[in-house]
Amino acid sequence: MKKKALSIGLIAFFCLAVSFVVIKYKNKQQLKKDTVYTLLPRNGNSNNPEWLAMKNTADSLIARIKAMPTDTKAAIALTNTYIIEARISGNIAYYDNAALKTVESILTTQPENPEALMLKSLIQLSQHHFTEGLQTATIAVNLVPNNAFVYGLLVDANVELGEYKAAVDAADKMVTIRPDLRSYSRISYLREIHGDYQGAITAMKLAVAAGVPAEENTEWCRTQLGRLYEHIGDVPKAVYQYQLSLAARPGYVNALSGLGRIALFEKKYDSAIYFNNLAAGLTNDLGIKQSLANAYQRAGQVEKAKAIRTEAINIMIKNAGNSNDESGVGHYSDKELAYAYIHNNDLDKALEHALAEYNRRPKNIEVNETMAWVYYKRNEIAKALPFLQAAMLTNSKKPELLSMAGLIYIKSGNIEEGNKMLKLGLVNNPVIVEDFINESTAVIQK
Repeated sequence: MKKKALSIGLIAFFCLAVSFVVIKYKNKQQLKKDTVYTLLPRNGNSNNPEWLAMKNTADSLIARIKAMPTDTKAAIALTNTYIIEARISGNIAYYDNAALKTVESILTTQPENPEALMLKSLIQLSQHHFTEGLQTATIAVNLVPNNAFVYGLLVDANVELGEYKAAVDAADKMVTIRPDLRSYSRISYLREIHGDYQGAITAMKLAVAAGVPAEENTEWCRTQLGRLYEHIGDVPKAVYQYQLSLAARPGYVNALSGLGRIALFEKKYDSAIYFNNLAAGLTNDLGIKQSLANAYQRAGQVEKAKAIRTEAINIMIKNAGNSNDESGVGHYSDKELAYAYIHNNDLDKALEHALAEYNRRPKNIEVNETMAWVYYKRNEIAKALPFLQAAMLTNSKKPELLSMAGLIYIKSGNIEEGNKMLKLGLVNNPVIVEDFINESTAVIQK
């Protein structure tokens, strides 16, 4: 009798526990459904006229949707507002949740709405869910085969998955349909990763010319143009682009970060910290935080650099964890985490995250570059070599990659090829990380 009573008690306890979990899940789902995502104040920019206008727009759209939940145009416009604000503010996790919730409300009743599908794909790509983003964009392109925007999504997804021929084909279709900032900037990147820096610069100039000065996407292209100039060692032209960007859009974080990167390259550490601190104070973008950490590291403030990287690591892990909950939103940042752990000298964790990224997209050249560098840092050169070779399949002339190749080849015993790569990487005195320069110049044979 005692055994029977105990069994009944355990069953009752199990049922109660399950009921509690179900109730908690339903309450969480209802809370998420009822959540209203208003625009968050921008760091240091809450009185910015642009932000105030966007907030008024968002509030108006939220009110329209509340009054008429089937107002698809308002929902599409609100989703776009969230996406734009995520890019400007760096509050990726918050606005991606907001955007996905809004766009899913459309797709629930209109599963073949092409605008909603394209925006969902854009959110998935933003979260580095590249396979899912490609799948969603493929559904959309079959519905709107003459839409330039959807081909841009196909370019981005295929690039990230390492399907470069498919990316080039999509870019050709995109620019044929609509030659504009979006298509020119994608052509620029494709030329860059295929080793054509002059062609990349020409295309990015076209992108800047096609945009409206001061708008975020135009200034993003202008700062990308500056970065291209950095890679070919033309520092004055790079600085000029960043100064133009700041004149058009005061406080633009990518331009500030660019000036900080050049100051770091020139070993002006106080200036590097200054510019990166300004940028970090205006955005929650973790890439900017990492740049600030680099500046502190080179200035000898190692503990400060480590603290910033550790905070960034914790945020990236937290944001990635969102992908495991019922929302389906989570930002995969394993490539970025691998480099952060390298800087913090935790090579086991670096390898763990590099492998996680590689398993998701083994054909991507940047992911293979990450794998090669992690194995190099671990002094496992034989393991680094095949990843290095995969990273160089598109004939990229990126200075960091060429320098990395030189270091790996020399350490593998291939001195001739290593010196060749190092000389190619450093030939124009490009703006790259000081560690690369120091390590390369220490082993290169004149």
